[in-house]
Amino acid sequence: MDRWTKGYSQEDLDRAQERYGLIFPPDLIALLRDRQPACGYDWSTESPAIRKMLQWPFDLLQFDVENGFWWPDWGERPDTAEARGEILREALARAPQLIPIYAHRFLPGTPCESGNPVFSMYGFDTIYYGSDLADYCEREFDGNRAADIRPRRHIAFWSDIVDGFDQAYAFYAQREENRAAIEALRDRLRGTPPEQGSPQP
Repeated sequence: MDRWTKGYSQEDLDRAQERYGLIFPPDLIALLRDRQPACGYDWSTESPAIRKMLQWPFDLLQFDVENGFWWPDWGERPDTAEARGEILREALARAPQLIPIYAHRFLPGTPCESGNPVFSMYGFDTIYYGSDLADYCEREFDGNRAADIRPRRHIAFWSDIVDGFDQAYAFYAQREENRAAIEALRDRLRGTPPEQGSPQP
């Protein structure tokens, strides 16, 4: 099965950016003009799937926050869900917006330059999935995942989450009942199967 299909016109992409309030970096424009993932998002029209994924970073981080996780740079963790949600919303408003490119893979829109890393974003369980867009495409669609991912650029907040994995879970891990789940999650991210009977994250 062909993983790619024909790309968009510049007019299609201009309308998409206006429709969703985005600015595509040059390498994303070049890719989508040339080709698009066959099972990817449809940027040519209004898409509930794209709307959902633009909301995805907030929704997934909010889920983690309401399950006990917290980012230390946000200060003291408030007692109410409403206050926690407001802090999260303000933090994401300051962070570069993530542009969905395939499934839960995202390209930061800022800086609006070629070479931004690609993130696989699932709440605080966020990792690099490509050092840049070209590297990501090779890994996702060509199966070339042998080399380490070495991002050329630090992206405010999102790179911090990737690099500060332990910090993101510090508040959660303080609770005795959550420690086994944390260890199981770390094992999964390292590629080590959890012991039989261990709680799944």
